[in-house]
Amino acid sequence: MTANATRVLVLNSGSSSVKYQLLDMEKAADGDSAGARLAVGLVERIGEGTSRLAHTPLAAGGATRETTGPIADHQAALKAVADELAADGLGLDSPELAAIGHRVVHGGLKFTAPTVIDAAVLKEIERLVPVAPLHNPANIIGIRTAQALRPDLPQVAVFDTAFHTTMPESAARYAIDVETADAHRIRRYGFHGTSHAYVSRRTAELLGKAPEEVNVIVLHLGNGASASAVRGGRCVDTSMGLTPLEGLVMGTRSGDIDPAVTFHLKRVAGMSADEIDELLNKKSGLLGLCGDNDMREIRRRIDEGDERAALAFDIYIHRLKKYLGAYTAVLGKVDAVAFTAGVGENAAPVRAAAVAGLEELGMAVDASLNAVRSDEPRLISPDYARVAVAVVPTDEELEIARQTYALVTAS
Repeated sequence: MTANATRVLVLNSGSSSVKYQLLDMEKAADGDSAGARLAVGLVERIGEGTSRLAHTPLAAGGATRETTGPIADHQAALKAVADELAADGLGLDSPELAAIGHRVVHGGLKFTAPTVIDAAVLKEIERLVPVAPLHNPANIIGIRTAQALRPDLPQVAVFDTAFHTTMPESAARYAIDVETADAHRIRRYGFHGTSHAYVSRRTAELLGKAPEEVNVIVLHLGNGASASAVRGGRCVDTSMGLTPLEGLVMGTRSGDIDPAVTFHLKRVAGMSADEIDELLNKKSGLLGLCGDNDMREIRRRIDEGDERAALAFDIYIHRLKKYLGAYTAVLGKVDAVAFTAGVGENAAPVRAAAVAGLEELGMAVDASLNAVRSDEPRLISPDYARVAVAVVPTDEELEIARQTYALVTAS
C-alpha cells in the first residue's frame, strides 16, 4: 500500500443490488465526514432487463448519472461501477485506493472484529450461509467479484454481528437444549451492528464523554428495526436474534412472536415452512397490520382517522416501550436513548410516543426540539431529563470504511 493510499471503497452487495461509497479517510479523520465522500451509488435489479445504475460523483460536485439496461450479474455490476468511478478519475486502479470494505451480515461467533479476507475467512462466511441464507450468499458474490477486479488489494469484511459478540451468555443463549443449540449454532447474534456501534459512539461524543463512560439504548428504526443495550461501549443485549426476525415490530417483519404460532399455522392452516417464513418476514409487521409499511403513509392515515393505521402505530410503539423498559433494567443506569435510521431520524411522532409516559425512568422529549429536522446529531430532551434523548443519524458506510482503514493501516 502506497503512502498516499487513503481511500476506501465500501461495498454492500445484496441479492440483486450493490450499494457503494468511495471515501477519503484522511478527510474523515479531520472530521469532514461529508467531504470524505468522493462518490456514492447504487446498482439495482441485477440480472433483469431493467437494471439501473445511479452514480453521484460528490468530489466533482457533479449531478447523478443514471443508466438503465440489462446488467447480467454482480461481476458486470461491479465492472460498471468501476467504469463510472474511472470516468471521474477515481478508478479502482488508483494508487490512492487502500482497501475495499465489504458489509457481511453474519459473522457468527468467530468474527468479532473487521477481518482481512483470505480463503479461510471466505470459507467460514460460506459455512454461515444456513443461518443467513438471504444475505451471506450475496455478500460472498460481492467479495469474489471485487477480488477478481483487484486481487492485489486488501479486502476487508466488516460484520453486522461483530458488535454484538460482547453479549454475555445470559443474553445470547436461548433456553433450549444446549446440545441441540450448539449443534445447529442457535443463539442470539444480533444485526445492524455497524449502526449500533457508530451511533452509540456518536451519542457519547454528543454528551462530551468517552464511550466507556456512557450507557446507551440505541433504537435503529428503519424498515428493519432493532434495539441494543450498550454499556460502556460494549453491547450487552440486542433485540434481533438468530435472524433479523426477532424483536421490534418492523416494516414487514413480525418481531417477537410466540414460537407456537408457527406450529399452529402448520397444523391448522396447513401452511408450509416456506409459507410461514414468507408470512413472518415479508407480510407481517406494519404491512400485515394495516397494509402499509411506510411510517409517513401510516401517520397520514392516522391524521385522517384510519383506525387500522392507528392500531398498527400503537402496537409498534408498545413494543418500543417494552424494550426501553427492559433495557433500562438490563443496564441499571441509562445515560441516553438514541434514535437512528430512517424512521428514528425522521419520524418525530414515533420518538414522542415511544418516550411518552416514561418520565419515571428519567426519559422525556421536548416538543419543540423534537420537531426540528436536521442531519446533525442533536438532543431532543429537556434540560431537566435525567436521561438524554438524542437523534443521531447513522452512517454505516463511514463506520465500515473507518474499521477497514484502521485495520489495513495498523501494521
